[in-house]
Amino acid sequence: MCYKNGKDILPERLLKELQKYIQGENIYIPKTEERKGWGESNGTRIAIIERNLEIYGLYKKGTKVFIIAEIYNLSEDSIRKIVFKLNNRKLNKTII
Repeated sequence: MCYKNGKDILPERLLKELQKYIQGENIYIPKTEERKGWGESNGTRIAIIERNLEIYGLYKKGTKVFIIAEIYNLSEDSIRKIVFKLNNRKLNKTII
C-alpha cells in the first residue's frame, strides 16, 4: 500500500482540522463511489442466478434432486435450498 504525506496533498486548513482528531497515525479515506455487491464486477452473480434458474427448471420438469445434484456437482441439500428459495419467490410474486 502506498502512503502519502498529508502535508503534501491536503490544504493546510484541512490538515490542521484533521490533526485535531488524529496525529502521526495512518488513516484510510474511502472512495466516494459505493462498492459493488458480491459478484457484480466479474459476472459471477449473474452466472449463479442463471444456473439456479436452470436447476429450478429441471426440478419443475420432474428431474430428481439427486440427478440435478450430480449434473451441477452440488449437494442434494443445496439443490433443495435453491428450489425452495425460487419457489417461494415465484409464489410471492403471484400473490402480490
